Amino acid sequence: DLMNTTAGSRALKNSKPLQDSQVAKKLREAGAVILAKANLSEWANFRGQHSSSGWSSINGQTKNPYVLTRNPCGSSSGSGVAVSANLTVLAIGTETNGSIVCPSNANGIVGIKPTVGLISRSGIIPISFTQDTAGPMARTLTDAVIALGSLTGVDANDSKTHASENKALKDYTPYLKSDGMQGKRIGLYTAPLGNNPQVDSLVQQSVRLFKTAGAIVIEIDEIAPRGTGQNSFQVMLHEYKAGLNDYFSSLGENAPIKNLEALIAFNEQDSIALKYYNQAYLKMAQEKEGLDSEAYQNALTNLQRMSQQEGIDNVMNEHQLDAIIAPTGSPAWSTDWLNGDNFHIGSSSAAAWAGYPNITIPMGNIHGLPVGLSFFGRAWSEPTLIEIAYGFEQKSNARIVPTFRKNDEE
Repeated sequence: DLMNTTAGSRALKNSKPLQDSQVAKKLREAGAVILAKANLSEWANFRGQHSSSGWSSINGQTKNPYVLTRNPCGSSSGSGVAVSANLTVLAIGTETNGSIVCPSNANGIVGIKPTVGLISRSGIIPISFTQDTAGPMARTLTDAVIALGSLTGVDANDSKTHASENKALKDYTPYLKSDGMQGKRIGLYTAPLGNNPQVDSLVQQSVRLFKTAGAIVIEIDEIAPRGTGQNSFQVMLHEYKAGLNDYFSSLGENAPIKNLEALIAFNEQDSIALKYYNQAYLKMAQEKEGLDSEAYQNALTNLQRMSQQEGIDNVMNEHQLDAIIAPTGSPAWSTDWLNGDNFHIGSSSAAAWAGYPNITIPMGNIHGLPVGLSFFGRAWSEPTLIEIAYGFEQKSNARIVPTFRKNDEE
């Protein structure tokens, strides 16, 4: 469609890839009509500190459709807003840690972050080979699940997808079961609780719904051991440098930016790019060694062991769980370009670090701002998570329609 692929960066303002991403190709094959590209947090919110989610130097600030002064979260901000505001029935987001589920939470929609490798990342501007994945965002789980099946499949250009062979499905709709909560053992991850009494109240209300529907709920206070996040951060920085340089190379001889070093130099000279926040993460990535370095290999080994075997797999084995639930986030904060995002609650990290699936469903609202409930679990457990999440969605019926209030008082 000759649309630009920019990561929201003025450095790639008129950049066009030489071919469709695998996700775009799959959507076309399934008969989808691609309407537009959506705005995002520039460089998927991994450029610098104190950024405002949904802001990019090309398109400015994406607004939350419930209250326009509130933040849409990110990095898949435009995708979440477009679905919520009824501009489209379906959008595709990408997540490294929170970038599908957080904007879904803030915009009152459903988001599916699948197991890494279920959907090809070829053609997607990368952060982390280990953690990145695309995923569908929609107003209902049914719409998101229909899309999910059309996006799966092995891709020779993404080695992570080979692990999905004999695990991926082309149709997940048989798992949309209204009694999907019945008999399931659910772990309630309690660490995000205690930060917002109104969010806690919605969670407890949801727990009662689970129990009424025949589920067993077990409280768990810890998933991944301390230090997992630091290993993830180091893996992301190493893979970011390698991934961006590979992406710039894929653009051919007419690429506007040739490598990460040139991107950093461009931003330093641009009048808008660094107006509100810095590029510390790009600079940190540029300083990293290659993927054959001992530092990277150690961080990767530690991350996978701590997040998987000692993390989600361990907790689910110990308590014989079918899924883990937690509040996806808190109500959307007020957008602030000077101080950046103001996160209060998040639960995406355990699944993101492990590369495991995570589904968020609206569970209620606080003063007209939506809040979601996350469902995550083992690798390739999308069918089970869909069953449980659908049962919850049908019984809670919690989504509210945005009314585009100009401010909180309106």
